[in-house]
Amino acid sequence: MLQPKRTKHRKMFRIRHDKKDAFKGNKVSFGEYGLQATTSAWITARQIESARIAATRRMGREGQVIIRIFPHLSKTSKPIGVRMGSGKGSPEKWYSVVKRQTMMFEVSGIKPEVAKDALRLAGHKLPVKWRIVEASPKEEVI
Repeated sequence: MLQPKRTKHRKMFRIRHDKKDAFKGNKVSFGEYGLQATTSAWITARQIESARIAATRRMGREGQVIIRIFPHLSKTSKPIGVRMGSGKGSPEKWYSVVKRQTMMFEVSGIKPEVAKDALRLAGHKLPVKWRIVEASPKEEVI
């Protein structure tokens, strides 16, 4: 699963994700089709990994899956049966903040119907509403 190699701080503040749209990372940049979030949520490393596995299994040995989100924030929790107080809990899982309009996954190098089906299967593993977006044709500068 995805997680940072090292961080400056083990325990982090929670980041709000429900107020604004994504300013960066909201267009298809690396592939031909993309999976774009239409709602905001926290997405854990397990959810990202299960979506990646679903997409790659559908694509077979063809094409490439590009993951545009990374779980760089830690989520802490205390063990069950522990009383209140005595500090913050230990880091349990890693998550990524996904705002509206964020491009989460991209695929390239495969047929359009296979690409859309792979992204559809990946989207069903995620806790956000989503849509499949096609890359806009790139203009050549002469």
